[in-house]
Amino acid sequence: MERGESSGSNAAAADDDVWAKLVPLDSSYSDIELRSNEVTICSETKSSLNDKHEWCKITREKDHISAVMKNNSCNSILVDGAVVLKDDEIIISCGSEIIPGPEADGFMRYMFKVMPTKQICKKQIKITLDPEHAKCSICLNVWHDVVTIAPCLHNFCNGCFSEWLKRCQEKRSTVLCPQCRAVVQFVGRNHFLHNIEEDIQKSDPSLRRSDEEIETLDRCSSIKSCLVIPGGRKSRKRARAQNNDENERDFPCPQCGTEYGGFQCSGSTVHLQCGACGGMMPDRSNPIVPQHCIGCDRAFCGAYWNSLQFPGSEAYPVCSRETLKPIVEYSVTRLPLAVHEKNRHEQDITEKCISKMGRSVQDVISEWITKWSNREFDRTRIRLNHSDMITPDTHLCRDCYDKFVSYLMYWFRVSLPKSLMPKEAVERVDCWYGFSCRTQHHNEEHARKRNHVCRPIRGAGVP
Repeated sequence: MERGESSGSNAAAADDDVWAKLVPLDSSYSDIELRSNEVTICSETKSSLNDKHEWCKITREKDHISAVMKNNSCNSILVDGAVVLKDDEIIISCGSEIIPGPEADGFMRYMFKVMPTKQICKKQIKITLDPEHAKCSICLNVWHDVVTIAPCLHNFCNGCFSEWLKRCQEKRSTVLCPQCRAVVQFVGRNHFLHNIEEDIQKSDPSLRRSDEEIETLDRCSSIKSCLVIPGGRKSRKRARAQNNDENERDFPCPQCGTEYGGFQCSGSTVHLQCGACGGMMPDRSNPIVPQHCIGCDRAFCGAYWNSLQFPGSEAYPVCSRETLKPIVEYSVTRLPLAVHEKNRHEQDITEKCISKMGRSVQDVISEWITKWSNREFDRTRIRLNHSDMITPDTHLCRDCYDKFVSYLMYWFRVSLPKSLMPKEAVERVDCWYGFSCRTQHHNEEHARKRNHVCRPIRGAGVP
C-alpha cells in the first residue's frame, strides 16, 4: 500500500490507524492510505506516467464520514463530475469518484473510501419480552405483519387493522384506535417490530398461526406504506374564517378540492405520503398507474400525478416521474454503485469484460432481464419484496432498480467464460455453505449434491 504524505499540521494529534483510502480503479496501482487528519496527496495523476505529483490536500471532517478536499494542482480536478479549480475546496464522502485532471480520458480515477471505525466494546444485549405485550388487541394473537398507528402508537396485525379501517370508511366515520379509542391520524408498517414478531415465533413455535390464518390475514392486508387518515385534525366548528394554512391541512392533495381524471377525494379517502417528495396522493384501489414500488412497498407520487398531467405547486409538491417507472424504461450507461456490493474493483472488471465483448452495459442488462423473465437462474435470493411478481413492466423505484440490476450482474459475472476474465479476476470461488470450489465456476455436481450456489469471494456475492 502507498501512503499519502502528511502535511504535518495535524499529524501529531492524529491516530495512526488508516481512516480512509484513495482506491485507484486501475488495479495495477496501489491504494493510498490516509492516516493523518490532514494529508497532502502525492501520487500518479496519469496512468501513462510514473511520476508522482502533489495534487490535493484532504482534511478529515469531525463527523468522521466525510472530508474536505482542496485542489493543490495547476489543473482542475473532477469530483463526481463537478469541476474543482485550483485552491478550491469540495466536500467528499465515501464512494466519491475523484479524477486528478480536467477530463476522464488519460487521467487516473480514484474512489474515496472511508474505513469502518473500530468498535471498542462489542456486547450483545439480551432483551426479555413477554409475548403478551406483542399481541394484537383485535385478534388477540401475536402480531402478523405488524402496523403502528399514531399518535397513540398502538400496534396491530396488518390484516386486522386493514379490515377495521375498511369498515370505518364504509360507515364514513372517524377512525378510532381499537384499543384506546384515540383518533387515528397515521398508520404504517413497523419493520422493527416485525423482526421482534419473528423472533417470538421462533422461540415459541406454539404461538405460530396456521397457514390458513396467515393466508387470510395477508389477503386482507392493504397497508403497504404510510397512510394519512382523514378527519383526525379537523375541528367541527370554526369561529373565524379559515386561513391558507388551515386549507392546506383540510385538503391534503389536489384531488380533495378538484376533480382530476374523473376522480375526486371524499371525506373518508385515505392518503399516501410520497417517499421522495413528501407530498400526498389518494390511496386508490385501482389507480391508472401503480402508486407503490413493488420492491420496497413505498409510495411514490411522480408517476400518478404525471399521468393526470398535474404540474404541482408550492402547496402540493410533485416529484419526478423518474422516481417510479417500469424496469424497461430505465436506461444506464454505467453500472450502478450498488453492483457487486459497491466493490469498485469488481465493477471495473465487469465493465472491462462487457467492453471486451463489444457490448454496452444496457445491452447486457436487457439480456439478463429477459433471462429473469424466462426463469433461467435462481430468483429467490434477491433482496426485494414480491420477487415472483417482478416482470420487465413492473414499476420499481431507483433504489430497488439498482438492487435488481446488482442481482442480474452477479449472475452475469459468475457465468462469464474464463477466457474473458482478466488475470487478476480468476480467483477461488467460495460457496454459501462454507465449502470451497477452486475453479472459476462452481462445480455443478458439488452444487447439486449440497443444494447451494457458489459465489466469487471479492465483493461479487449475491446482493
